[in-house]
Amino acid sequence: MARMSADRRREAIVDAALAVARRKGLASTTVRDVAEAMGSSSGLIHHYFASMDDVLAAAFERVAAADLRRTAEAVAAAGDPAESLVAFFRAYAPVDADWAFQLWLDAWAEAPRRPALRAASQRLNLAWQALVEGIVRDGLRAGHFTCPDPGAAAWRIISLIDGLALQVVAHDAIISRAEMIAWAALVAERELGLPAGALEA
Repeated sequence: MARMSADRRREAIVDAALAVARRKGLASTTVRDVAEAMGSSSGLIHHYFASMDDVLAAAFERVAAADLRRTAEAVAAAGDPAESLVAFFRAYAPVDADWAFQLWLDAWAEAPRRPALRAASQRLNLAWQALVEGIVRDGLRAGHFTCPDPGAAAWRIISLIDGLALQVVAHDAIISRAEMIAWAALVAERELGLPAGALEA
């Protein structure tokens, strides 16, 4: 392989890991698979990453952090807190063949056995919750929402939308993306003292 900087080499390893994980799933992606995808050796992977857990955590974090940035941008572009919540639901809800959310499902399943992946998942879960809590607090300051515990409300909203998203990705014939958004909005209205239909997308 052509000579690369250490940072670029690590990025190339993550690129290869993502390519393999897209085909095989996160749990089935091995050092050998990644080395083969790069046309290199397993030793190269171990030179730049302490373990395969670290490779998978870096791959997952890259995709998940990019999703978080896109969603935060959609929220920031909204006009008021209610619109911000609608923008959040739309940006968060999986679309057809949403591989990024499938990666989340893989990461959650593997996290108990992979410490680096668990740490990455926890960091990102906290960031998603903070994004929703920020919207709730903005709504409280503006007098649009009523909520005694913004942090807890944000966790409940996130937990619901995660569960619905799992259903959309795993069982798309049972729950649709539109239903996911509508049900998440309904629960958020109740959490935040809003009239029914206030968060209709």
